[in-house]
Formats: sequence, C-alpha cells, structure tokens
Amino acid sequence: MKVVNAREMRELEQGADAAGVSYAMMMESAGHAVAEEIKRRRKVKELPILILLGPGNNGGDGLVAARYLKEAGADVSLYLWNRRVAEDQNYRLARELKIPAVEEASDQGHGRLKEAVVWCRVLVDALLGTGASRPIQGPLAEVLQTVHQELKGLPRSAAPLIVAVDLPSGMNCDTGGVDPLTLPADITVTFAYPKRGLYLFPGAEYVGELVVADIGIPPDLAQGIRTELITPGEVSATLPRRPLGAHKGVFGKALVIAGSLNYTGAAYLACSAASRVGAGLVTLAVAQSLYPILAAKLAEITFLPLPEAEPGHLGEEGLGLLREALDRYDVVLAGPGLGRHPATVRLIRSLVTCIGPQRFVLDADGLNALAGAESWWEALPDEGILTPHHGEMGRLLDIPLAEVEGERLEIARKAAGKWKEVVVLKGAYTAVATPQGQVSINPFANPGLATAGTGDVLAGAIAGFLAQGMPPYAAAKAGAYCHGLAGELVRQEKGDMGMVAGDLLPALPLALKQIRAL
Repeated sequence: MKVVNAREMRELEQGADAAGVSYAMMMESAGHAVAEEIKRRRKVKELPILILLGPGNNGGDGLVAARYLKEAGADVSLYLWNRRVAEDQNYRLARELKIPAVEEASDQGHGRLKEAVVWCRVLVDALLGTGASRPIQGPLAEVLQTVHQELKGLPRSAAPLIVAVDLPSGMNCDTGGVDPLTLPADITVTFAYPKRGLYLFPGAEYVGELVVADIGIPPDLAQGIRTELITPGEVSATLPRRPLGAHKGVFGKALVIAGSLNYTGAAYLACSAASRVGAGLVTLAVAQSLYPILAAKLAEITFLPLPEAEPGHLGEEGLGLLREALDRYDVVLAGPGLGRHPATVRLIRSLVTCIGPQRFVLDADGLNALAGAESWWEALPDEGILTPHHGEMGRLLDIPLAEVEGERLEIARKAAGKWKEVVVLKGAYTAVATPQGQVSINPFANPGLATAGTGDVLAGAIAGFLAQGMPPYAAAKAGAYCHGLAGELVRQEKGDMGMVAGDLLPALPLALKQIRAL
C-alpha cells in the first residue's frame, strides 16, 4: 500500500477527477466511510454525535458523514468554523434532514460548543485536512481550546469517541508535526492512502486506530509513488518455499560475528532469531573465552571461536580464520554486541573489504566500527543491509540526532542512495530504504520493543531470511514485519510493560505461521 504526502495526494485527486471520478464522488465516498466506521463501533440510533466542520474538503467530508449518520438514526449536531454555506450542496442536504447547526461566529463565549462537547458521545474532527500547515490561531484556536477544556473535565466513562477525518486537525501531513491544540483521535479515517505524517512522531501519537478508506481513486495513478507500507500479503508472497525433501543447506548458512565481554546476550539473541526464521545452519564467530558461555545456551548453533585482543574482545588476529570461513556461508551478520574495543574496530574495518559474494548485514557495533572512517561505504559491496537505530544513523552520517528523528523517511532514503545499500532505520514504524529510492514503512509501533536486545533479534531475523536466498530488500522487509508482528503477539499475551527481547524468539515462528497462512 502506498503512503503519500500532501502534494502526491493532490495529484492523485486531480488525476482521479480527470479520469471521471469527480471531487464530489470522492467526497461522498469519504463521508460515507467515516459514517460506516462510526456505525461499526457504536449503535448510532439516537446516539449524540457532534461534527466539527472547517472550510475545506475536510469539512465537506464531515457534512456527508453527518447525512449518513442522521439517516441511520443518530442525533447529529454540526458546529461550523469559517465555512461558507450559501452554495454548499452538502450543507443544504444536511439542513433538509433537519440537522441542527451552530456557526462559531455567532456563538459568543462558545457556550453552545461547550454544551455540545459535554452532550456528545462521538466527536468528529472535520476541521482541517492535508493542506493545513500553519499554526492554529484566532477563532479556531479558541474553538479547540474550548473542546480540550471541556473534554478534560469529563470522567473517562463520559468521554466521547473522537474520530479524525483524514488526519487530526493541526497535524502536518508530511512531517507528523502537530500543533499544541491538535485533538488526539481514537480513530483516524484517512482516504485512499495513508499519509506520511501518520507514521511520524509526534503526530503518530495522535492517530489512534488508523483506518484507510477507498474513495475510488484508480490504483494505477499511484504507481510512481516511492513510499509504501509493508503488508502481510506482500511478505507472504516473498517468503521462500520449504520443499519436503529439503536439507539444511537448502535453507542457507549464516555466519554471525557477535558478542563481547559485556554483551553475550546479543550474540544469543541474533543467532536464535536467525534460526527461528528458518535459516538452515547458523554459526557464531565469538571471542574464544566466551565460547563456553554461549555454547551452553545455544544448542542448535555451531561455533567458530576466535582469538582475542583481551578477554572477551575480538582482535585482528581472527581475520584470517574469518576469511577462510566466509566461503562456507551464504550470509554474514556482523555487529550485535561486539563492543568498541579498538582491536575489534580494526577487525571489522578489515573484514568488510573481504565480504563477497556473500550477502551481509551490519548492525550495532558493526556500524559503529565504520562511523568516522573516511568514505567507509566505498569499502562495502553493494546491496548489503545496514540496520542502524537513530543514534547510529546520526553517527554514520555525522548529523544531529534531532535531524534523523525529524526527517527519518528522507534520511533513510538518502542514506541508502549514498551508500548503495538497503538501509533499515529502526524504531517505531521502522523504515526500509533501497538505493533506488524506495522506502517501505513497517506498520508496527510497540513500546514493548523499546528494550535491550530487540535490535539484535531484528538483525538476526533479517540475516536468517537473507540466508534462505531472499533478495536484500525483501529480506529486510520480511525481517522487520515478522519482528513487528512477533512483538504484537507478545503484547497481546503479556502486555507491553516488562516485555523482553527473548520473548520475541518463540513468537517469531508463530508470526511466520500466521503470515504464511495468507
């Protein structure tokens, strides 16, 4: 599914209109979709519903929704801000149904608005749409301040269901920035395609449940859009087949270079994840003093103990053994928990020049080892996978963390193009970018995953899919999606407080089973 910005959405609507799907038809479909989502969640007969209407198409969508809800028996009331109604066909139809309306300009002190907010059980926000980008000021600010104040005074049992039309008013469609007066929604019904800002923070916190409604825009008009959402059907279609007569070599061999004195768990998690997503053989290359510890925990993994610069830290002396081993493996994952000992950094910088034709994944300290080296990316074979979190991305690009967080989709896109590698920018709504400029957004944001080791699980899962012969972009998307779905399965069982990275390991096969069943 494509993900669009404001300009792309305008162009899609223009193209649809030119193709015979008029703006009026799209508005009718949008308003109907909003009404249907409310009806799906509430018995609307005699249900008090307040619809806040603004001046643009967003307000028009709200008027159409009002009509459908009224026809379904709801007790609908309209509150208009800055909307010209003299030649508004949808307003006329609403009034013919005897839907009461109050204009903000005539509501001195907003007394009637206060009464309506307390009265309603569903509040529909149809004030501002995708074209709004300025700070909220003047009468609209007063309207939203009043709404916030009245909602704050209600007990939770009396709070209305808040439904945002297309996106919460005051959210920037492209950046996810929000005005301080933006109303957090319980449900956001967005039209045709999700908007980028719905997956960017802080705006993503205001979205609630996201519903994408079809409004009749021909799908072929969106073919050139380069940002999309990872879907389970897409992942299912790319997963490798599992022949009945297969042996472990069919499912690939992964060499994982991971772990150090203080981070043995990272090696355990990465290797286990690679196995749990179906890799045929996983070998851990680890500092020789750590081998007994990890061998006791990893029954299914083989080992390549390596010389140490000092206890628990790999040194350059291991490069020869690693080079000899590379030809026996389909993929190399380097980085989880390796630490930043200077000898380990030198080892990684030398190793990356030796990789090929194997596929590779660089994560965590594998990336930190490269940061600061001049033109480090030129030493890497093309089409590998790099999996930085925001801090690591900032170090690799030598830019502030705030810049990464504020422009994460474009940062991932530009980095992938510059480095000629697939980039997985980790975090809530992980972004997967290609050197060709495609960006896929993983549709999961789970605070339970904000804990040590979950990135090691993700890197291992991606390496496991890569070992099975999946192309890098497909493997990165499959790894991100399965990791996110596994997190959701754990959250459903245990909640998101107290989730640990190890909880994901038994959930990965369950996530895969669910995806493969599609």
